[in-house]
Amino acid sequence: MTTVPPTILLVEDNDDDVFAMQRALRKAEITLPVQVVTNGQKAVDYLSGSGDYSDRTYYPFPSLVFLDLKLPYIHGFEILGWIREQPGIRDLAVVVLTSSAEESDRNRADDLGVYSYIVKPPEPQQLRRLLEALPKVASISTTPV
Repeated sequence: MTTVPPTILLVEDNDDDVFAMQRALRKAEITLPVQVVTNGQKAVDYLSGSGDYSDRTYYPFPSLVFLDLKLPYIHGFEILGWIREQPGIRDLAVVVLTSSAEESDRNRADDLGVYSYIVKPPEPQQLRRLLEALPKVASISTTPV
């Protein structure tokens, strides 16, 4: 039986932000596989294992989701709300990763049960501390394999 390593799902529609996040993860020496989806509908499809994302060998269920708020098709808040309504995944660790420093956005994310709220761009040390503190992925090593 093959063990699938914990996976990060990055929900981000901006290529520059995807690049910056992947760079920050590397600098933080976080070597987990990262899957990227570029809109809200793809995020829901990925998380539900439907459509193009039905093969969990290629698209494993994530241990952590970094979620942008301003996404095409389905807004990040709607995705977060959807996750919290789904039996079996409602406890999934979701980190909002956004350019919005608005207190109202932070409060809404908190009300929806976000694990953490990070304003872009994230610092590598911030990501490392975040992963070290996550109870669901506590066994994840943040050092290179």
